[in-house]
Amino acid sequence: MNVINSTWPVVPSIAVLAVAAAVIGVFGVRLAGVVDRLADRTGLGEAIAGMVLLAASTSLAGLVVSILAATSGNASLAMSNSAGGIAAQTTFIVVADLAYRRANLEHAAASLANVFSSLVLIVMLAIVLLGTTSPEVAPLGVHPATVLLVLCYLYGLSLTRKVGRDPMWRPARTSATREDTPDQTDSTERLPVLWAKFAALAGVMLVAGFGVGRAGVSITEHGALSGTAVGTLLTSVSTSLPELVTTLAAVRAGALTLAVAGIVGGNTFDLLFIAAADVAYTGGSLYHALTRTDEFVLAWTMLLVGIIAAGLVRRQRGGIGFEGIAVLLTYVAGLVVVSIG
Repeated sequence: MNVINSTWPVVPSIAVLAVAAAVIGVFGVRLAGVVDRLADRTGLGEAIAGMVLLAASTSLAGLVVSILAATSGNASLAMSNSAGGIAAQTTFIVVADLAYRRANLEHAAASLANVFSSLVLIVMLAIVLLGTTSPEVAPLGVHPATVLLVLCYLYGLSLTRKVGRDPMWRPARTSATREDTPDQTDSTERLPVLWAKFAALAGVMLVAGFGVGRAGVSITEHGALSGTAVGTLLTSVSTSLPELVTTLAAVRAGALTLAVAGIVGGNTFDLLFIAAADVAYTGGSLYHALTRTDEFVLAWTMLLVGIIAAGLVRRQRGGIGFEGIAVLLTYVAGLVVVSIG
């Protein structure tokens, strides 16, 4: 019996879910600290480190879930696991905002790179939506939207780094703004050691995250939820736990730009799950196998990202801001629609 690929019983699935979540909670805090130190030692800056290192390492489990769903022919689960995770992680910014009581998080974490990254994500989501309404062509089994999605991510990442290094606009500094400046790091902590720690912790997060994702899939296979509902409500949230933990840990450590960048940068990376799923999907174009509810999830996610981008530009000083309230209401409303859809 193939334990990894088979459907697990409910009770063992719940046990694996609980243990894996605990592992993510412990090692996620350490991972955020290592990435923050790497950002300082390598000169990447918190925004780029969050977009690349923190995002990729905490998104590995979700990537596995979308690929597994695609190979099993479940296009809706593959897509909603990606878009649903982006929606959940965008809402995590509001959770982190609640944890940071000194000021509005979007105000304190002033970073043009984070704003630009949010705009890149909106463009990428638009590409996916356009793919669902474009002609159903898939040369070599891959839809052109998948190629465009990957190119947009790579070019957007390059532009975001340029924006971070040489911004043409600069956010106004206030007493609540936290500068993205290198911390006083331990000179005895060698860079190769930091990279080794990062690789080891990322490996732990991958294994634990896979346990969360596989257990979540097994639990849902015992019910009667659609692939869209399973991906949006369960697997995406389960595999997004690393992002929640590392974001809160980064806020507690005072790395506010890293906290926001880990979310918005992670979201752009997570959208590549759809590209990977399209390659793995054997039924032709993944985009044309999606349902109307799947398209709703994509548009809903785009709306959430747009609200956060507006908050990053507006930078309200106190509380969770208009964007925090709007995101919470929009997220809950979207979950209700997906549940009954």
